[in-house]
Amino acid sequence: MIQISDIELLRGGKALLKGASATLFPEHKVGLVGANGCGKSTLFSLLKSELQLDAGECSIPKDWSIASVKQETPALEISALDYVLQGHPEYYALRIALREAEKNDDGAAQAKAHIGLEHIQGYSIEAKAGELLHGLGFSNEQIDNPVSAFSGGWRMRLNLAQALIRDADLLLLDEPTNHLDLDAVYWLERFLRAYTGTLVLISHDREFLDAVVDQIWHIDQQKINVYKGHYSQFERQKAERLLQQQAMFEKQQEQIAHLEKFITRFKAKASKAKQAQSRVKALERMEKLAPAHADSPFDFEFADPTALPNPLMTLDQAKAGYGDITILHSIKLNLVPGSRIALLGRNGAGKSTLIKLLAGELDPQAGEVFQHQGLNIGYFAQHQLESLDLTASAVTHLQRLNPQATEQSLRDFLGGFAFIGDKALEPVAPFSGGEKARLVLAMLVYQKPNLLLLDEPTNHLDLEMRHALVMALQGFEGAMVTVSHDRHMLKNTADEYYLVDNGEVTQFGYDLDAYYQWLLNANKEAAKTPEDNATKAHSSVNRKEQKRLEAEFRKSVQPLKKQIDTLEKQLDKYATELSEVETALGDNDLYNDDNKAKLTKLLAKQAELTPKLNAVEEELLMALEELEEKEQAFADETA
Repeated sequence: MIQISDIELLRGGKALLKGASATLFPEHKVGLVGANGCGKSTLFSLLKSELQLDAGECSIPKDWSIASVKQETPALEISALDYVLQGHPEYYALRIALREAEKNDDGAAQAKAHIGLEHIQGYSIEAKAGELLHGLGFSNEQIDNPVSAFSGGWRMRLNLAQALIRDADLLLLDEPTNHLDLDAVYWLERFLRAYTGTLVLISHDREFLDAVVDQIWHIDQQKINVYKGHYSQFERQKAERLLQQQAMFEKQQEQIAHLEKFITRFKAKASKAKQAQSRVKALERMEKLAPAHADSPFDFEFADPTALPNPLMTLDQAKAGYGDITILHSIKLNLVPGSRIALLGRNGAGKSTLIKLLAGELDPQAGEVFQHQGLNIGYFAQHQLESLDLTASAVTHLQRLNPQATEQSLRDFLGGFAFIGDKALEPVAPFSGGEKARLVLAMLVYQKPNLLLLDEPTNHLDLEMRHALVMALQGFEGAMVTVSHDRHMLKNTADEYYLVDNGEVTQFGYDLDAYYQWLLNANKEAAKTPEDNATKAHSSVNRKEQKRLEAEFRKSVQPLKKQIDTLEKQLDKYATELSEVETALGDNDLYNDDNKAKLTKLLAKQAELTPKLNAVEEELLMALEELEEKEQAFADETA
């Protein structure tokens, strides 16, 4: 285990941690949370032995291997697959040694290399690298492309795969979902749940934390406060603790009253629409957790738009793409005040293309895009962070939007985004990614849009800012179209989902969890034997014999398919039961003394269901992988 005892860490003369202690046990999965600048990344550097302590002791077992994600990726000419394999130094060295031995026809050296590979189970490592890359969104063709051919975001995925290739004793992940789409987030979530080593995870994705970790380390006031359970449980415990602190009481009551008034007002509107009922429940949960965010530095909301024309925008049989290449066909979309749409779909399916079409960055290749004369678009995309004037201050950026505004009014407005005091007057150049994202959002809110187009708005934002953004979006009066891998934001701000797939944009329904099932089914379909292609490619195979072999194969895998069906039903059952238990645990009244027996029963039920759910999900994934391997082997045999 790792023992942190009464440590002190200084950065630039400032104490980030002082008198902090914690114990990290083997196989535990810990979520590391806290305000930006509190020392999370510094603690990571300590665990990686990149920093020396100013006081105290940090004991790490000498035989523990430690894996983490590189922050830089050189423009190498080796393939993506080879780059990932370099993350397993023992395997990579043995592979090079084996190639040299084969080249020199050195039998003894070949035998030695093979023994080494057998010892580390090296013959399965290349297949694992392929699975990692596929899970993170790389196609079969991309796996063989040189590292230099990939953009920065895709290179970060390569770095992540390189960190995951080795079964390290300690895995350190700092915001691993930042450059992933929702499909890859689901995959990484499953991978980490099945991970057998010790994990420390920094993430601002609360649903990801809920799914992966079993303990929270909260860095606050230079200490490490340890909470059992996932992030939502930590949030509840924090809310209860803050309510008991008299010094915070008056401020909390003011903030709670503000949030309750806002929530009540919105619930009255949301209750009118059937598809908004899940969001009403989410708001009720937020109301109970309001004290946990009473000390948030962020406080802003969208002002009522100057105009709300109906419709705001209409797309009829529109086509979108680049040059002569069409990505999306026959798009039909009607955006009216109150439309709250989230776009789902695999990486590269065209979600961002649709957002760019709506934003006017792309002209339609065909069809009609009607924009009302009173349309005022607020568009957030990652490239806008790069377009900020690095020599100008936050105040200057807003002054350019409204030259008549006083400096004090602009500073007051920016204070809601935590640009306080001289920070609002400093040049943007040294700002962190999170600060730049907050400034772009502040500029967007300031312009009172009636249509919001949000393409991954939560990248770089911490948990408190994400919460504040969700609360502000709840009260937005206009229309909204969102692309995001943050499921908490999607569930709490979207009323309906549209699927972007195979060049089409179709209504998907009102339940985000159904998308996860759609992905599982789509992956199962993709794993099936490509009978037609096999037949065309190998026409010399007797058709009658081929059919006989296929029938025998289907019969041989029938038990496995039945097992998969059974496991999927079990998974749905446990997930439903666990969701009901966690909903019940969200009731603050449950923590009163007279409900102690009920609370104990629910906690016991949760403790019983969670490992069952994880075990079934892991068994299901293994069964699906086994089926895929059998189908691939059959395809190879009949080729």
